[in-house]
Amino acid sequence: MEYRNLGRTGVQVSNPCLGTMTFGWDPDDWGSTQEESFAIADAAVELGINFLDTANVYGRGESERILGEWMKDRNNRDSLVIATKCHGKMDDNDPNMRGNTRRNIIASCEASLTRLQTDYIDLYQIHRPQPSVPIDETIRAMEDLIRQGKILYTGCSTYAAWQVTEAHYVAKMLGARGFMSEQPPYNLLDRRIECELLPFCRTYDYAVIPWSPLAGGQLSGKYLQGTPDSGRYAKSDPMNRVNEETTKVVKALDKLAKKYGMSLTQLSLAWVANQPGITVPIIGARSEEQLKWSVEACNTALPEGITEEIDEIVPPASHFLDYYKADFGPNARPNV
Repeated sequence: MEYRNLGRTGVQVSNPCLGTMTFGWDPDDWGSTQEESFAIADAAVELGINFLDTANVYGRGESERILGEWMKDRNNRDSLVIATKCHGKMDDNDPNMRGNTRRNIIASCEASLTRLQTDYIDLYQIHRPQPSVPIDETIRAMEDLIRQGKILYTGCSTYAAWQVTEAHYVAKMLGARGFMSEQPPYNLLDRRIECELLPFCRTYDYAVIPWSPLAGGQLSGKYLQGTPDSGRYAKSDPMNRVNEETTKVVKALDKLAKKYGMSLTQLSLAWVANQPGITVPIIGARSEEQLKWSVEACNTALPEGITEEIDEIVPPASHFLDYYKADFGPNARPNV
């Protein structure tokens, strides 16, 4: 297992990070039961993974709860780097149980600590931007949590480049530590973070922890032969992410992978994991075997010359899917 610095912190995290969004979701859809989740987490540790990512909104606390039960049962909290997030709606009727206000951040952190059965969170992230809330309010709340010892580091997810820049300099103005990581969507079907966000993060030594490196499973090739029985878009695809154009690109990438003796999954994960400025990608898994393949792929070196051929199919900073749709204004709604 390869370990990399988590941005400018020096904390060592595994390549890849295990995403636990599926923990507790309907196993007949694309989730896993508590027992299955425990087995996947055990397999991850055996493979050397020490970095796990969740969020309060995943199953409205169910993912965090299962992760907390697992850590308690295995007595392994201190050997892990745990990341979670707040922002998402946690109650349909209470308008204050969501967003990036001080009120919600403090309450959400306390609730996450309880579900995770831990005294501290290694990396606490703001799940999405909210321009209607002043960024200084968000940063001050996170700083207070750091001073209380409840969180160690802070980050953001799916922010526009200008929003990360604003947060960076507001934190400096306030004398706060501010964000040290960004968690954007990044895959071979959406490379837009290469334009501004990734250069900013490389310049200021932010950790970059991409989500959906397989574009919801499309870059595994599972949708090339029609709709599979299971998968992120098997039962519902409201944003029409599996379409004629994306399928054409995926077929071209699959052909390229075969040319170099690789699977499409291996090519796609190795590409993200080896891109300049990327810390580690977040992967999900529904089985121990799938997890093992993904870990091996993330730790695979790309063959010489393949990057240039990938760029011919998917030009740098281009996109075929709207994953990186950050909140650019008070009325904008980011994809999730």
